Amino acid sequence: MSGALVWVVVALGLGVVVLRRRSLAVGLVTVQALLLAVRGGVHADGGAAAALAVRAVALAAVLLLVVSRTREPRPVRAGIAPLARGGLAVAFALALTWLVPSLALDSRNAERGVLALAAFGIMTVATRRATLFQVLGIVLVENGLALAALQLPGGGSSVTIEFGVALDLTLIALVAVVFHERIFAEFGSGDSAALRSLRD
Repeated sequence: MSGALVWVVVALGLGVVVLRRRSLAVGLVTVQALLLAVRGGVHADGGAAAALAVRAVALAAVLLLVVSRTREPRPVRAGIAPLARGGLAVAFALALTWLVPSLALDSRNAERGVLALAAFGIMTVATRRATLFQVLGIVLVENGLALAALQLPGGGSSVTIEFGVALDLTLIALVAVVFHERIFAEFGSGDSAALRSLRD
């Protein structure tokens, strides 16, 4: 994968960290996944591309349906400003690239991209109170793992790995979406801070 495409995918991930609108964030992770699918079709094989494309479209449809069904009465504010979130995410990504040894992928740019997407996903989950953004953080990590699978040397086992990763993490994302809908139905908001009011 070219360095430029890796960094476009990473930039889309950073957008999810700093954006406030849920529908735009869903659009960014969808474009990210579709770019990975195109890359899989051009440089790997049709199986990996098909798995990535189906996952991208299915997740986009589910997430946009959830956005339309769970309109927030007022915005769910994160405890950290967007620029601060972005700065923390970039710092975390840089720390990972310095601390994690080589992943043995085809290029160092791809390794940095995978670590950046993992960092952005973790930071999204950690700093956002809106439950749908926490789901999007999981999808960001999944996109990073898809990038890693596509960049394995030889690419022979990437289809098997991608199917496994796509199935596992897509199921996790779908379960998280169900929890989001339950939280919204119970509290009238997707604000995870509302869960603090629960007691035994």
